[in-house]
Amino acid sequence: MFRIPPQAPDPEGKMSTEQQPKVTQLELLTDILDKRLLDAHFQPIIDLKGGAVIGFEGLVRGPADTPLHQPADLFRAAQKHGYALRLERLCRQTVLESFARLDVDQRLFLNVRPQCLALPGLGTAATKELLKHLGLSPDRIVIELTETQPIFDFESVRNALIGYRNLGFTVAIDDLGEGFASFRLWSELRPEYVKADMHFVRGIDADPLKLQFLKSMLQIAETCRSWIIAEGIETEAEITVVRDLGIPFGQGYLIGHPAAAPARAAPESVVRLLKQQAISVYPEALVLPNSGATVEKLLIEVSPVRCDTSNDEVFARFQQEAALHAIPVVEGGVAVGLLHRHHFIGSYAQPFRRELFGRKPCKSFMHTEPLLVEKDTTIQELSLKLADAESRYLSEGFVVTDQGRYAGLGTGQALVREITNLQIAAARYANPLTLLPGNVPINEHIERLLRANTAFLACHCDLDHFKPFNDAYGYRRGDDMIQLTGKILFEICDARRDFIGHIGGDDFILLLQSSNWQERCRHALERFDRESRRFYAGEDLERGGLLAEDRQGNPVLQPISALSIGAVLVEPSDYVSHYEVSAAAAEAKKQAKRSRGSFLFIERRRPADRRYDNTINTAALTAAR
Repeated sequence: MFRIPPQAPDPEGKMSTEQQPKVTQLELLTDILDKRLLDAHFQPIIDLKGGAVIGFEGLVRGPADTPLHQPADLFRAAQKHGYALRLERLCRQTVLESFARLDVDQRLFLNVRPQCLALPGLGTAATKELLKHLGLSPDRIVIELTETQPIFDFESVRNALIGYRNLGFTVAIDDLGEGFASFRLWSELRPEYVKADMHFVRGIDADPLKLQFLKSMLQIAETCRSWIIAEGIETEAEITVVRDLGIPFGQGYLIGHPAAAPARAAPESVVRLLKQQAISVYPEALVLPNSGATVEKLLIEVSPVRCDTSNDEVFARFQQEAALHAIPVVEGGVAVGLLHRHHFIGSYAQPFRRELFGRKPCKSFMHTEPLLVEKDTTIQELSLKLADAESRYLSEGFVVTDQGRYAGLGTGQALVREITNLQIAAARYANPLTLLPGNVPINEHIERLLRANTAFLACHCDLDHFKPFNDAYGYRRGDDMIQLTGKILFEICDARRDFIGHIGGDDFILLLQSSNWQERCRHALERFDRESRRFYAGEDLERGGLLAEDRQGNPVLQPISALSIGAVLVEPSDYVSHYEVSAAAAEAKKQAKRSRGSFLFIERRRPADRRYDNTINTAALTAAR
């Protein structure tokens, strides 16, 4: 630890704040480097199927209780004072030596800045020699690329990684979605592992946008044959949603904190949770609607250049317009090429390139086969087109045309954002009255439950004598009654385990995994009977119903509205599709409606033994009047 020279104590033997010497940042940094005052900590990464630890991420810490304890502060200071390379060497050596002492069988995820891959003392030869000395095999080391600065020279990074891979190393990208060009890194380097930034994991159980982002990442990973690691998992709800999405690996404080001597296994509570067959409830069931939105909505107007425009002019324009991701090259109104910012600046910034090519035409640096998309192409058509095209087009963007002539540019980021917005809107307004998911998300959730072989309770909820009430008091009061029912059913559910959907009209569906489902249903019946009375006039309540006429014009007393719940216990392998589950729940609802007042009918028989009749087993019923 950094040592402070002794000072004369005060009369009580204590040193006052004023007496303590002030140590400069540079002095503290050089002391850390000279005396190797770094500690290695390791955070476990687990398999989300069963909880087995598959690796550890190596992290460094500076001396405790100093301004340079955190890695970010440490590296900023090293960069400022010209010690970045020396610190990088020390970090790598400290982590590898400490990992070797752990004597574990799992892999080490070693943080490396892409710019340092081939620097003196950090290249493949030096790393291989250090591993040999420590008795570590390269196939146990994952080079985890951490992006702290923009990368312009992707080619040199790719070439450096080829050398590492030839020795047996694998590659990971850290914080996907957070860095400067992480999606392009993924496209260019094709890593074996990709870490989803913790921003997209934190609170995913309540955020449909984050859910969709992780779904998209997982789809890309399957195409690129990469493994996704979800970072920043801190709650049981988060880890359950991430697991149910199909993300294979996870990391975060719920699993284990970074420590010098990390736990060799995940906590028992996490392992039990992962092995449970119960599935999570997604914040909203996202579906892609048949939208008429076209590419014109994504169009960005960018002034083009000609083929004979000099490279110096193009470079100056990129410097002046920081938000410009690409410049189109147009001749005679037709796009013939695209100058992509990262490709152009990365190539142009190499030694002597500016002197040799500055005054020459820009066509030597342009991509000659840009993706051309007519502006009236639908968003869905474009997404399918990009899925079949080379992966570079997603990061480079595309040219928008109007009857073949250049109109503007579009970006892959804007496309993903538009698709996500469409999906969220479709789910949010599935039922405009209650804003609860409608038939499609209901069916999808039932199918998820069936695929997971999870036992659950399917409840079909319906209002009795609702039509006379609606006719007597008007549709506005009828809507209020339906909204109250939806609110009550929503509030008796556990948002982590139970799903509620609105089929339409006064019909709702509950898909309950909570073990105390019977108590929840009873509570719903009691609340409905109590709270729905406010919609009736006093004389109707005293009379016990509404006076109406039958088809013959005779006065008839229509009972007060009640809530009927027909429940079916769904065991694994009982049903093969959502059609069968829905039909069984609807039949159970009919049984519930045979009783007066709010009622719960529980169908406990297996499908093969089921025979409906007029007999009600009172032991299987819960009534609330």
